[in-house]
Amino acid sequence: MWGIIHPIDRKLYERDSNGNIKVSKDGIWGIFAVDGRHLEGEMYECDPQLCGWVGGPKYTNARLDKSADRSA
Repeated sequence: MWGIIHPIDRKLYERDSNGNIKVSKDGIWGIFAVDGRHLEGEMYECDPQLCGWVGGPKYTNARLDKSADRSA
C-alpha cells in the first residue's frame, strides 16, 4: 500500500482497498472513513485532515511514499 507517515505523531496513514484509511503505529491500528470517523480497530484517534488527503482524489501524489519500509 501507499501511504504517508504523520510528521508529528509518526502514525502511518494508508488507503485500503475499500477506500478507507488504515492508521497504524507500533502494531496498533484503526480503520477510519475519509472524514476521520472511526470504523474499527483499537486505535480511536487520527488526524481527519490527513485521512482526507490520503483518501482524496489527489492520492497519487509525489509526496506519498511506498510504506513498506518504515525504517527511515
